[in-house]
Amino acid sequence: MARFLHFSMALYIVKIEPKLFDELKKVLSDFGDKYLVGEELNRSKLSDDLRNYDEALLEKLFQTEFIKQHFIKEIAGQNLFQIEQLEEAILYNDYWDTSYTKYENRIGLASNGKFLEDSQDVVLDFPFKDGVLTASMTKENNEDGYDDAFLNEVIEKDEIDRLFDKKIFVNSKRYDKNNESTVTEFNEDTDNLIIKGNNLLALHAIKDKYAGKVKLIYIDPPYNTGSDSFLYNDRFNHSAWLTFMKNRLEIAREFLQEDGYIFIQTDDSEQAYLKVLMDSIFGSRQYVNTISVLFKNIAGASGGGEDKRLKKNVEYITVYSKNREHSSNFHAVYEYKKISELVEEMRQEGVSWKYTSVLVNEGTEEYVGSTIDGSGDEIKIYRQNNPIIKSISALMKEENLSEEQAYDKYAKFAFQTAMPQSSIRPRVMDKWQELELGANSLMSIRYIPKSGKNKGVEYRQFYKGDNFRLFAWLRDVSEEIDGSLYKRDVSGTFWNFVGETKNVNKEGQVVFPNGKKPERLLGKIIEMASDEGDIVLDFFGGSGSTAAAAMKMNRTFISLEQIENQVQLELDRLNNVISGNDKNGLTQDVNWQGGGSFVYAELFPKNMGYLQDIIYAKDLDELKTVYERMISGTDTVEPADISFRADLNKIDWMEGFVENKRLLIKLLDKNGLYYNYSEIDDANVRELISDEDYLFNKQFYEGGE
Repeated sequence: MARFLHFSMALYIVKIEPKLFDELKKVLSDFGDKYLVGEELNRSKLSDDLRNYDEALLEKLFQTEFIKQHFIKEIAGQNLFQIEQLEEAILYNDYWDTSYTKYENRIGLASNGKFLEDSQDVVLDFPFKDGVLTASMTKENNEDGYDDAFLNEVIEKDEIDRLFDKKIFVNSKRYDKNNESTVTEFNEDTDNLIIKGNNLLALHAIKDKYAGKVKLIYIDPPYNTGSDSFLYNDRFNHSAWLTFMKNRLEIAREFLQEDGYIFIQTDDSEQAYLKVLMDSIFGSRQYVNTISVLFKNIAGASGGGEDKRLKKNVEYITVYSKNREHSSNFHAVYEYKKISELVEEMRQEGVSWKYTSVLVNEGTEEYVGSTIDGSGDEIKIYRQNNPIIKSISALMKEENLSEEQAYDKYAKFAFQTAMPQSSIRPRVMDKWQELELGANSLMSIRYIPKSGKNKGVEYRQFYKGDNFRLFAWLRDVSEEIDGSLYKRDVSGTFWNFVGETKNVNKEGQVVFPNGKKPERLLGKIIEMASDEGDIVLDFFGGSGSTAAAAMKMNRTFISLEQIENQVQLELDRLNNVISGNDKNGLTQDVNWQGGGSFVYAELFPKNMGYLQDIIYAKDLDELKTVYERMISGTDTVEPADISFRADLNKIDWMEGFVENKRLLIKLLDKNGLYYNYSEIDDANVRELISDEDYLFNKQFYEGGE
């Protein structure tokens, strides 16, 4: 009976809260700073001691007339202390604006309840870290999305078994070049998969099928910037975000192969907290790198120098391994920049560019003699007769070319001269003088190197002038792509994607103005940390950038997304990829011609449908209509699962729209957001799903009927 909570209590507390707080302060002050730090109430500690029936605390509370009047009932001559109702009053944060606690309103590094000044341990401590946030915490847009202020709820450990059970899939189908069709078979190793539904519950639904099979996880979660889906909670947003991420990252780790990696993209709002959270989940030894990604340049003096913060133009990708001892090395990936763009960039930065000469024509080759290298092998020496060497600027003027056109045409013949420290050059110089060949306008040699990248293959070098300066070719430090030279550098931890960001809206032929990531960014990560045929998971699917990049790069993907319009964007985008109509992003880089397929399925909503109806309700009349459906159901929809704590007779519609909206959401049993697979053969459930979906569920979870 002590666990049965009347929902009217929360509304009743509105009226008694100021008095309750005053009386509690009197009682708790006798315990020193155990429950009060100055004027601040340590609600977490007080709640823990109430749950543990701390004898000293309960004795003091029993002696308080106000507590006895409102939280102690006499039944059959015995006093029953309604501890859960008192705890609900203490933790009901909307009504405690005059007080806050280090656990529920401040985030800090602490161990065993002590801040770092009292402890050598480093642990990220935040409210409800052992609970589960049941909300999706994502919005479709600011005006017509989930009002997450009502969804920041916690389910205790002993109540989550049903929440994390396998779910029933509906509307399952396969998409390929022949459009959509019924799913008759599913292979988790080769079939791409998109699931619509709460990503935490979807992860638990498919965990047994994919545990230990995923090579790479990339996610781009809400950043908690104050303008995204965590805007609602101005006092608890850090805690909500951390709990939200912790719930998902703990289960995500189980998906990774032992040699797998996870890449998480954020801005600086939560990156530091994320790093410590990841240390606690994956282990600090599994930290790999933090990559800084430049997405836009900051030009001019925006704000007239009056801004109190620097403009944000960089995001961060935090990288962890599953098991460093088993992790494979990253594949080398490179930064490419067109030579003409590099020249202009260096000019803007005031850096000297050396490759300004061009061997337009090497002339005719005349053999004049030979010398030997250190091993006694022959070095053939040639005089180049009538060579033509010009500067880039001269060629631009003569041929009426822009700098970009000139480098596109001549970059592979551009060079600078150098004085190499090698044994070859002095041998060649001595032989040239011995042969009395005179001034050296241009000469060349041919020999077979014993080491280096040209080892074992005849190699040609050019020397010019009386000092025999060696030609250092631009092409030797570049790569030719489609006839043009690009400077190639091995990637470090700073990636410049400014150019890609400018064109990202065109990718996939779907419009997603906020948060869309360039396919080339995803492609770089996928190339770095996986091989063809590996499984790539993104449980914040968004508009499908990760899925599209994975498909084009011959990886298998899993993509999870809840928001209706984003799911539709992903379906449209992936169908464009399959048909070959997607001409942007990675298409040209990998010569994508179309093809492939994916399987789509939705978690079968139960209370989730009612939850959305409540959130979208615009007034009290709509809310009452939803409530009636919750209680009685309809011809096609079952009644809602109501929390066992709820007393439906205590609903007071006079309390107002906002209060009753909150109350109805609390009425819903969060364990029943979706139908569990264990219910699939129940007669009432079986009637609600098609034969095709029934067979797909059986095949997906059991390999058949």
